[in-house]
Amino acid sequence: MSPTSPLLKIAYDPIYAHPLPEGHRFPMLKYELIPEQLLYEGTITPNNLFAPEVCDDEIVLWTHDAEYVHKLQQQTLSAREQRHIGFPQSPRLTRREFVITQGTIDCCRHAFEHGVALNVAGGTHHAFAARGEGFCLLNDFGVAANYLLKKELARKIIIIDLDVHQGNGTASIFEHEPRVFTFSMHGAHNYPFHKEKSDLDIALNDGTEDKLYVSLLQSNLFTLLDQLKPDFAFYLSGVDILSTDKFGKLKISMEGCRRRDELVFSQLKQHGIPCVVAMGGGYSPDIKTIVDAHCNTFRVAKDIYEL
Repeated sequence: MSPTSPLLKIAYDPIYAHPLPEGHRFPMLKYELIPEQLLYEGTITPNNLFAPEVCDDEIVLWTHDAEYVHKLQQQTLSAREQRHIGFPQSPRLTRREFVITQGTIDCCRHAFEHGVALNVAGGTHHAFAARGEGFCLLNDFGVAANYLLKKELARKIIIIDLDVHQGNGTASIFEHEPRVFTFSMHGAHNYPFHKEKSDLDIALNDGTEDKLYVSLLQSNLFTLLDQLKPDFAFYLSGVDILSTDKFGKLKISMEGCRRRDELVFSQLKQHGIPCVVAMGGGYSPDIKTIVDAHCNTFRVAKDIYEL
């Protein structure tokens, strides 16, 4: 295969699967199992995977406050700050976040070339400029979007956040940035209980099912792409919308979740908008359910973009 042949590029490093205390509710194991499953079934080969480096401080500081970044690097987060994040601090955890963030930035280059690229981790949308929360330390979409703007690689960016939880950190970071449009479709009665204001928020009632979910997404996404005419998209494909999710409160089937991915990818491809995807959340009791739903996103991307 020549270097210019179309290829689905996927950011992954073993550091993504960070060791956590026994019984921790975050399903960190999924970051090992997703690439393993995709390789096992033949959806991808090792050529599809690339390992990111550590993101430069300078790039992170285009989005995050210097004092907060210093705390991450020096391991001086308070106990309260660590509780809000949900992970105990460690040098390896901080390095992990910088690697994931670089993975999302690297995916931008591959998306420009091939239409789409995916990060096995990322979608850390609860991280604000000056603090982390909800298992998020750095906002990878925020850093990558600001990178594209700073480098003049994009003029109008849309962030499509379809995790069941509102992208509160992302909304806050881009509150006064008209070149980035934040679109979050999430559970109305779910974390975070104090919502920020995205450019477009669609708050879903508990128990929302496939038909309404897909209909709302379709009508709003079609309108946004036609009106905004973005030249780049970030897509957060959380699978905590599933009916099996412990915290999601929606009633979306596995097929409905797949249909969502098909809808987003087909529309972005039709409009010629490069797309970077990050996995976001998923908390179904059976890890196999989480992994299969995430793997569907990779399978659909490969099919629609013919990579």
